[in-house]
Amino acid sequence: MIFNITVIAQNSLERKSIEAYRLQDVDTIELDGYLSESFWEMIPAAANFLQQEPVEGANASEQTVVKVSYDKQNLYIGVVLYDSDPSQIKAFQRRRDQPLNTDDRFVFILDTYNDQRSAYYFEINPAGLMRDGLIRTGQGSSLNIAWDGIWRAWVKQGDFGWSAEIRIPLMTLNFNPNNETWGINFQRTIRRKNEETLWSGHLRNQGVLRPQNAGSLTGLRGLSQGVGLEFIPYALMTHVKRKNDDVDDLSFTTGGEINYSITSNLRAAVSINTDFAETEVDDRQVNLTRFPLVFPERRAFFLEGSSNYLFATSSFVNPYFSRRIGLQDGNAIPIKWGARLNGRVNRTDLYFLQVRTGEEGDQPGENFTVGRVLQSISSESTVGAIYTRRDTDGADSPVRQTFGADIELNTSRFMGNKNLQFQAFLVMHTPTDFEDNSSAFDRSTRGFRINFPNQPWSGHMSYREFGINYDPAVGFAPRVGFKRLQPTITYAPLIEKSQLFREISFSYFFEYLMNMDFSPATVNHRIQLLGLRFESGDIFTAQYLNNYEYLDFDFDILRDGRFVIPIGEYYNQGYRLSFNSAPFRRIGGNFNFSHYGFWTGVRDDYELSLFLRPFTGLNINGSWINSQVKLDEGSFNTQIFRMITAYDFSPWVSLNFNVQYDNVTELLATNNRFTWVIKPGNTIYVVYNHNWNRSFDNDRLITAETRTNVKLSYTIRF
Repeated sequence: MIFNITVIAQNSLERKSIEAYRLQDVDTIELDGYLSESFWEMIPAAANFLQQEPVEGANASEQTVVKVSYDKQNLYIGVVLYDSDPSQIKAFQRRRDQPLNTDDRFVFILDTYNDQRSAYYFEINPAGLMRDGLIRTGQGSSLNIAWDGIWRAWVKQGDFGWSAEIRIPLMTLNFNPNNETWGINFQRTIRRKNEETLWSGHLRNQGVLRPQNAGSLTGLRGLSQGVGLEFIPYALMTHVKRKNDDVDDLSFTTGGEINYSITSNLRAAVSINTDFAETEVDDRQVNLTRFPLVFPERRAFFLEGSSNYLFATSSFVNPYFSRRIGLQDGNAIPIKWGARLNGRVNRTDLYFLQVRTGEEGDQPGENFTVGRVLQSISSESTVGAIYTRRDTDGADSPVRQTFGADIELNTSRFMGNKNLQFQAFLVMHTPTDFEDNSSAFDRSTRGFRINFPNQPWSGHMSYREFGINYDPAVGFAPRVGFKRLQPTITYAPLIEKSQLFREISFSYFFEYLMNMDFSPATVNHRIQLLGLRFESGDIFTAQYLNNYEYLDFDFDILRDGRFVIPIGEYYNQGYRLSFNSAPFRRIGGNFNFSHYGFWTGVRDDYELSLFLRPFTGLNINGSWINSQVKLDEGSFNTQIFRMITAYDFSPWVSLNFNVQYDNVTELLATNNRFTWVIKPGNTIYVVYNHNWNRSFDNDRLITAETRTNVKLSYTIRF
């Protein structure tokens, strides 16, 4: 396990590089977490990690050694993470895709096209947890953790620290087989020290989420995905029982997905009877705003490659919002079939989605089409287009189409090594119904954004307009009919000589939102008076809030006629305090308190969350959100309670309980999930949901619905 590290000296301005070793017929590998095979000794290592924090550019306090090998079917990563005090290694999490802000971790990315625009993301912890995702750069970097690739990590701990052997089947990745060089980077977190170290791109305005700052992996010859054919059938049993309409139904469903790699760059998929039985429930929210709430997508079919459809990121245009497909007012609409195409041709990214939904009650069947094209220009920039189409059976509405174009002009070499980004977009759609006589201008949105994401100074300025009739049929726009100017500036230096504080930060956020006639509608000033990040990992912030609102309609806050705010102008101010404890502790939590003017009165918001991790695998999280509102029209309180308890027997077997209640709907709901990953790609799910409503007759909670899903999903690869 103790390596003689061979590192080629490089000029600090050159891109770091390591060479992958191709396994020979005489080489054997036993995947057990120990790098005991003789061939590992022959491979030059990626080492000499540098700190991003706490001291930018300092040598890592603990040594990390990474080596890469491959054969006809797999890529192998071997890593040894030495630790001078292995008893202090943090490893609370086991379940796949859980956030690792609690634990020591090892992260690596693979930029398989070596284009410095996108990458596969992988991370592990000392308990064997695996987390993966897709990175796409733009106005910042987006990480889509919803992507679940088939791969595996074997992890061991010892008196040296911890080590891992990782196997990634080449079928899991899209790549150009003619390209012998990939982008690659590694990051290590030592949680008890809150130390972040990187092999390449250690500056605070760089990092592992930026493929532009990765090193290179050379020597990749003769890579192949084989036939590239993958079958993922499933079998599902569902039992639903509802008392109100006397339903007691047991059903069986089968379906699945077929994936085929047309080339190593281009992958197609077809899904039949697309099912979401294992999908986690949405977090309960109480809406006290004038605008609809946004809930994140949780369905696996739409999450797969969802980052590829991102359009004008950070501008919240959303010409494509996947929850408009297969959901109506929160109720599921059956998806008969769906098809996807993801990949690349030369320097052009191509993404296509076609979905057919069935009839459900009064909702007719529909066809949905989404297409996205991104063309790489220069070294870090792209120009793109998006198209959506929604065709509803029958003649009640026309075919609704949306067209959009966006451009991202990015450089990481501004003033030497600074990041500078520019984004512009335009989206418009066809009429929403046969009587829609609005202009294309009113059915469109446009804008631009300039971003300077650096440290310690960062900032951006954006301008956007949303037409009064902007309503993309497969998109989402919570607010329309406005012009908005929004600059922000932040100063966040590290305090390198303090033993108590790690970072201090100040920021100013300004929003000037106008109606289409330029009259002010919403004006916000948010000043972060103080932000403190302690060496311990605890965070404290204090903010001043100032707000102006022009209300142009009577606003019924709870949608029940009791608290109606009249048309008029409203001036408000207040403050917000928050404290977040370091997540690596066994017991901790967060507390947020806000006091500010709210229409004709005041509003106090309390948000308390607590976590308990008595031992590895057991995570208990509880939260309470309380809004106390006092208005001239009267007073009311809203409350949400949430408790999530999860026990992970291993990285492959987990049990999860989710309980939620709010005093507005008076609905108590539980979501209980058992997951057994027989091996990556083959999984059994058992999901039991139980909902209670409050009875007005005896003021008690009575069962409204129970639902049990048992699902087996299996993957067969050729």
